[in-house]
Amino acid sequence: MAPIPGSGLAKGLAVTLRTMTRKSVTAQYPDTQPELPPRSRGVIGLFEENCTVCMLCARECPDWCIYIDSHKETVPPAAPGGRERSRNVLDRFAIDFSLCMYCGICIEVCPFDALFWSPEFEYAETDIRDLTHERDKLREWMWTVPAPPALDAGAEEPKEVAAARKTADKLAAAQAAEPEQAAGTQRAAEPGQPDGPGQPGTPRQPGTPGQEGRA
Repeated sequence: MAPIPGSGLAKGLAVTLRTMTRKSVTAQYPDTQPELPPRSRGVIGLFEENCTVCMLCARECPDWCIYIDSHKETVPPAAPGGRERSRNVLDRFAIDFSLCMYCGICIEVCPFDALFWSPEFEYAETDIRDLTHERDKLREWMWTVPAPPALDAGAEEPKEVAAARKTADKLAAAQAAEPEQAAGTQRAAEPGQPDGPGQPGTPRQPGTPGQEGRA
């Protein structure tokens, strides 16, 4: 069926009329904060404790807007007789948001979950040089990062959580076994306890095999 001439124009005018009759709603920002979706790309927060200074985020950044400085420290051995280890210590972690294009590559490639998206967006500056934020400011934005969404009821437990729970169960079992071992040691050390068969100080019964003078 051929379209009626002018039907497209009529539909467009109908949409315009419906829009004109609606009451406009203006968000009174900044008195009223906008409701942002949980995955908004506002700013990047740094969880410094997870950073190992692997430099992967800085190498993969297409804008080269991440600046990292570090130094090496010698860690004493954890046990006597062990050898010393060296580890990287973070000195500076800064992001120049005047260059950042919010692609999220640095967050995706971080193998230790040290970078997160925060919906915070109120960090405008009058000077472009002030848009380079150091790790102290990035750490403050970590507290605005929303919690991750809950897993589905039938989803598998993350490997990291399963490994942490397994380690915690082993530690709890070891702590529970310590009092039992201590009690057993104390009973063995108490005086007057009869020794087991064949142990020094055990009186032999007459006529038992191995007694001296037996024919």
